[in-house]
Amino acid sequence: MIKTTKFMDNFYILDDGMVRQFLITGEKEAILIDAGFPGCHIRDAVSAVTDLPVSVIMTHGDMDHAGGLTEFGKCRLHKADWKLVSGDIELEPLAEGDVFQCGGYRLETIEIPGHTYGSVAFYDREKGLLLPGDSVQKDGPIYMFGSHRNLDLYIESQKKLCGLADGIKTIIPCHHAYPIGPEYIGRNLEDAIAMKNGELPGTPHPEMPCVVYRGRWTEFYGEGDAI
Repeated sequence: MIKTTKFMDNFYILDDGMVRQFLITGEKEAILIDAGFPGCHIRDAVSAVTDLPVSVIMTHGDMDHAGGLTEFGKCRLHKADWKLVSGDIELEPLAEGDVFQCGGYRLETIEIPGHTYGSVAFYDREKGLLLPGDSVQKDGPIYMFGSHRNLDLYIESQKKLCGLADGIKTIIPCHHAYPIGPEYIGRNLEDAIAMKNGELPGTPHPEMPCVVYRGRWTEFYGEGDAI
């Protein structure tokens, strides 16, 4: 069951305990960021807040974020992640610099490939608000195994976000603790570099085809050779 929390003016967090989505309501329309697991009834949660027309924009295409798209039928998603989406969904491109304005928010699209090739963050510079999907987290685990992920790109994307960190006040990840501060960008980066360099001990995951790497700040689920 999805729990809805009003976090700021016109800004709602929709959380099923495993992944969270974000709803922004304006005067004439609403924006939903990510759509949750299949069968999560995300449309019902949105309708309980607003009856405005809803546009869906995506941080990335993993199933726990894109599964609920069948309840809406279309979304904006970076082309690099289109292959991750199943079902009869109308996909429209999303790219660096695309801006979405609603309810007093101005969300700028920042491409941050790595967790997936099409991962993006949405950044409101005036409010200092960053919505990074799964790419910035406290503790983790951050998934970095499988053919649709790339550790080198992830590291470069974290460096890119570090360049914005002075203007970031609040980060709301899609998993685990929130809100968190901009210091977690550098912490995730530090541990990702350590994993890349083979400096983190790895333990095979008991259920998934990956290795668990625990850094100083962040846990990653990575490939067997950490690359």
